[in-house]
Amino acid sequence: MRHFLTLADFSKDELLEMIDLAIKIKKQTKAKEFVPYLEKQTLGMIFEKSSTRTRVSFEVGIYQLGGVGLFLSSNDLQLGRGEPLKDTARVVSSMVDMVMIRTFEHSKLEEFAAYSKVPVINGLTDSYHPVQLMTDYLTMIEFNKADNTVVAYVGDGNNMTHSWLYLAAKLGFELRVATPVGYECDAEIVKRALEMAKESGAKITFSNDPKEAVKGADVVTTDTWVSMGQEAEKEKRIKDFAGFMVDSELMSLAKDDAIFLHCLPAYRGYEVSEEVFEKHADVIFTEAENRLHAQKGIMVWLDSKRGE
Repeated sequence: MRHFLTLADFSKDELLEMIDLAIKIKKQTKAKEFVPYLEKQTLGMIFEKSSTRTRVSFEVGIYQLGGVGLFLSSNDLQLGRGEPLKDTARVVSSMVDMVMIRTFEHSKLEEFAAYSKVPVINGLTDSYHPVQLMTDYLTMIEFNKADNTVVAYVGDGNNMTHSWLYLAAKLGFELRVATPVGYECDAEIVKRALEMAKESGAKITFSNDPKEAVKGADVVTTDTWVSMGQEAEKEKRIKDFAGFMVDSELMSLAKDDAIFLHCLPAYRGYEVSEEVFEKHADVIFTEAENRLHAQKGIMVWLDSKRGE
């Protein structure tokens, strides 16, 4: 049995197998061919953080695969009244076939997985957002930006950045990260990514200069400056991130045919300008839809590994 907690847990070939499954299943879905890969299976979906794309994509995804999704808010579970997480893991995993968790501390996800009898998927933690990165890579493939590519990440050194580090390190492409001073990536995660990059040949660089990162890039991406749980820091963050908005001037430094990615929700006028967002809206909303297809590929792949 395999869990899907971070991209570091998989080989390049395994990640590409999931992507290939996602591409196959997306084509089938578009043709209205709903193959019941997970017939009569149940996905337990535990949410401690609110969600639009994660909930809709997982719930629709398991349904289209022939199963059913069960939405479990932490407020509705005994977790909210202090039941130990390991006990919840034992109970829930004895009744469902797979679990997706969207939570705060990554350690919670790891503890749940340690006591779970079924595969556990990271729907987002404060440290990583791996399902989004599988989505982003699927989108890069569809827009012909996956070969010999240069990706520039501009913004906060957060869970999205950490997941970009692991994706680049595993797949071997060039990633340039630009963050404001004081908002750099977690040092231990950087160390691990750079170690993995030695094997794949990935080139990963860090700076505090967005222009340096974006120059000549094939893909430019960012994320909100104020994530859930950081609302009290909003005004300080807006000040500290001055100069890090992806606007037309910054995008002009990338290649002429560069694409812009955003995991959403996007706050125009902060991390991205209205002009850049709307110019790349087709890519962004294809990316949003691809959460559905990428996650179906992940779920089907995990199901295929039971008992190995």
